[in-house]
Amino acid sequence: MTVDVDFGEDGLVPAVAQDADSGEVLMLAYVSSEALERTIETGRAHYYSRSRDELWEKGASSGHTQEIREVRVDCDADTLLYLVDQNVGACHTGHRSCFYRTVEGENVGERVFDPDAVYDDE
Repeated sequence: MTVDVDFGEDGLVPAVAQDADSGEVLMLAYVSSEALERTIETGRAHYYSRSRDELWEKGASSGHTQEIREVRVDCDADTLLYLVDQNVGACHTGHRSCFYRTVEGENVGERVFDPDAVYDDE
């Protein structure tokens, strides 16, 4: 049985990417039905960029891919959880997780790459 994901009026659902081994929350992004289909087909995380209005594969430009171990859906079928094997870092700032600081501004996360070296073309 396949769960019908409720993509809502805008055609998107939030997806949390979580490290499959450690449980660390790596990032939150949005997923369209096409992004979910591509994720399932390829075994690599795909998302939908609201700012660029386009489908994107995590790590396509940086090489910092997310290999999917499992995709879960919440009880309301309107949020996804991607359990992933993260290659290097998930955050474009160079941190392993996008949740690398507290609301007080304290840096509590690990920086795992230099974003200037990775994204020098952008």
